Amino acid sequence: MFVCGTLGAYPNSWVSETSNCFVFSLMFSISVVVIACPCALGLATPTAVMVATGVGANHGVLVKGGDALERAQNVNYIIFDKTGTLTQGKATVTTTKVFSGMDVGDFLTLVASAEASSEHPLAKAILDYAFHFHFFGKLPSSKDDVKKRKEDAFSQWLLEVADFSALPGKGVQCLINGKMILVGNRALISENGVNIPEEAESFLVDMELNAKTGILVAYDGNFIGLMGVTDPLKREAAVVIEGLKKMGIYPVMVTGDNWRTALAVAKEIGIEDVRAEVMPAGKADVIRIFQKDGSVVAMVGDGINDSPALAAADVGMAIGAGTDIAIEAADYVLVRNNLEDVITAIDLSRKTFSRIRWNYFFAMAYNIVAIPVAAGALFPFTGLQMPPWLAGACMAFSSVSVVCSSLLLRRYRKPRLTTVLQITVE
Repeated sequence: MFVCGTLGAYPNSWVSETSNCFVFSLMFSISVVVIACPCALGLATPTAVMVATGVGANHGVLVKGGDALERAQNVNYIIFDKTGTLTQGKATVTTTKVFSGMDVGDFLTLVASAEASSEHPLAKAILDYAFHFHFFGKLPSSKDDVKKRKEDAFSQWLLEVADFSALPGKGVQCLINGKMILVGNRALISENGVNIPEEAESFLVDMELNAKTGILVAYDGNFIGLMGVTDPLKREAAVVIEGLKKMGIYPVMVTGDNWRTALAVAKEIGIEDVRAEVMPAGKADVIRIFQKDGSVVAMVGDGINDSPALAAADVGMAIGAGTDIAIEAADYVLVRNNLEDVITAIDLSRKTFSRIRWNYFFAMAYNIVAIPVAAGALFPFTGLQMPPWLAGACMAFSSVSVVCSSLLLRRYRKPRLTTVLQITVE
């Protein structure tokens, strides 16, 4: 503009008597520089993410950064672990069947002794059941009592164990009285060359068809009995699965449990795609299969066995009641141990990025309109010149408008699942 004024490209009447071409041009230049400040653009994303993170925490969903929020909005598949995720994680023994001449009490003592060193949820259920059988009481739950129980275990009712080994996805094995005892699934029993009697196999199949997990026991190379363990489904599981389908997300269940039990559980909650008898490392492979076509895959789990899958997923969601290693590997932590928070996490992500898009719209629209005005586009027609102080005020207003837009996320209300067929927002 200064060059144009020097060359006489615009009338001298545009410049006041107390000014000159240089000052006249400088005022427009300052206004353009001030009003073009990218503060609003820079605030559009971080302010929304910051507010969304706080809102999520208020609703029991801890978000580990903006990347997790961004990926969650595009989830196509969501993989669920079964035990402790879809189920309550409160396994109880409902059936005990001995197929040898051994007394039931001796059988339970053997199994409980083998499982005493295991950290698996089913091991705790077996210990509780065996303790109650012998003493008509319940195992202590406080840390001090548990420690004391372990110290006194051998002197009270548990047998001494040697060479204990936990086999992920299979069970446990150890030596009791110098003889090998195996407690686990079919794979563990079969791999060690133990034959399962037809009567036991028929009994086991009936349990599995009723969504019970069968725990098989072999001692000194002979099959001696089995136990049936059930873990109640979370009451919200079926509704959450239906809600995810309505959101356009395909649910899948992956478990190390047997096919019959897995299919029975999946049918009850409405999951059509089931992957059963999957080893811990295999869960991550299942996720990679779904990711091959570019789909965004989320994983929901709670245990040590789920940590590789949580790390492999685009979005990992750990149940708050789960293990520390699972929580560390996840992008989201669902503090309340409630599956409804899975929907909350995804819905919050979608609402957050919708708000971010609005923020960018406001910031860009402001620049598109304000910069030409500051540059003097209207001056030839209206004589309107935007002074630098007004440009600064407009710049500040644009930043404030973006921040206020982000703060609207504080009014977020999580989806309320009213029926299986309808999702409404409070």
